[in-house]
Amino acid sequence: MTDPVLRTLQARWPAEERLVAEPDSVRTPFQRDRGRILHSAGFRRLADKTQVHTAGTDDFLRTRLTHSIEVAQISREMGSALGCYPDVVDVAGLAHDLGHPPFGHNGEDALHEIAGPCGGFEGNAQTLRVLTRLEAKVLDAHGDSVGLNLTRASLDATCKYPWPARPGVRKFGAYEDDLPVFEWLRGGAPEGVKCLEAQVMDWSDDVAYSVHDVEDGLHGGYINLAKLAHDPDEQARVCGAVAARYSDAPPADLAEALRELLADPVLAAIHDYDSSFGAMVAVKDFTSTMVGRFVNAAAKATRAQFGDGRLHRYDADLVVPERERVQCELLKGIAWCYVMEPRSDESWYTRQREILQELVAVLCDRGPDALEPMFAETWHRAADDAARLRVAIDQVASLTDASAVAWHRRLTA
Repeated sequence: MTDPVLRTLQARWPAEERLVAEPDSVRTPFQRDRGRILHSAGFRRLADKTQVHTAGTDDFLRTRLTHSIEVAQISREMGSALGCYPDVVDVAGLAHDLGHPPFGHNGEDALHEIAGPCGGFEGNAQTLRVLTRLEAKVLDAHGDSVGLNLTRASLDATCKYPWPARPGVRKFGAYEDDLPVFEWLRGGAPEGVKCLEAQVMDWSDDVAYSVHDVEDGLHGGYINLAKLAHDPDEQARVCGAVAARYSDAPPADLAEALRELLADPVLAAIHDYDSSFGAMVAVKDFTSTMVGRFVNAAAKATRAQFGDGRLHRYDADLVVPERERVQCELLKGIAWCYVMEPRSDESWYTRQREILQELVAVLCDRGPDALEPMFAETWHRAADDAARLRVAIDQVASLTDASAVAWHRRLTA
């Protein structure tokens, strides 16, 4: 390999002598990255982590694992169309949710509430921690874990928020004690700017969960598009939720865009969804059409602005046209109003938060005897109470939904 730019992108922190001794391997460094994600324990655990609905409650509904696979597929196709390294955007899609704790965003908020003394909790910062510290794959020269030790390009592609934790900023990409590897992977990158691969992953994530959450909501009987299409008050409620949570578009523009979206033939065909075979086919037509529309619009708009050459890293920014961006936001709003918001008042939703917070408390109280061996080792090396709190939170965040409940039952009995 003679290209110095490619050599920089394929660098690992630290270098692995075994790989240096295999220069003729049939696998590229980026293909190795993808394999390391697919074979990791954290990736397997996503099968029992909540996406929207609690994992295991329905054979049809998505989990973090199926969502991640879908994001990777969308990322790979869109990134390839722009000139990104396919395996790098694939890795970003597969890995982007590895740091999410049990019970989805509800669990993330619960851990953040009690993680103040050690710098807070953020799913994307936790993803970096999993990739560079918590996964058991590679040790450095001092015998310390460096996680999966992915290449610089792959790690940077997973950085949805490429800045460290800051006071008053809820979203960030690295905790203070992970700054050394964060600064290494961001070496030479513009400050606070996402690489194109991370932008592709981010838009693919939005596309996947906006479309698929509506699909799951229809299948679960939570969403009635026919009622929404004929009820101005419900349309106003959806637009209000979108304006509050997802969009900067003027309310009048959102209202017009929602009416246009509901009248689109691909949505009109599923207004009266009844779970029949024909209705399920129509929903699949909706999902594939909307995903294709959102991906093609972004790829074409980006090409129109930045040209037909190879685009990757910091050569370009992803351009998402306003129409498709607003449609995506409206689909998120529909899922929020009819699936997520009603569930936030359920007693189980409150109990999920209590389970995680009580687990952290009991682990901090009981210490290494209650931790898995790898976390017990880290506990013994911790310098102070804040560091030990981070160990307990790392342990709890690594659990699946089911294991969190089981651990809580066992440790608080």
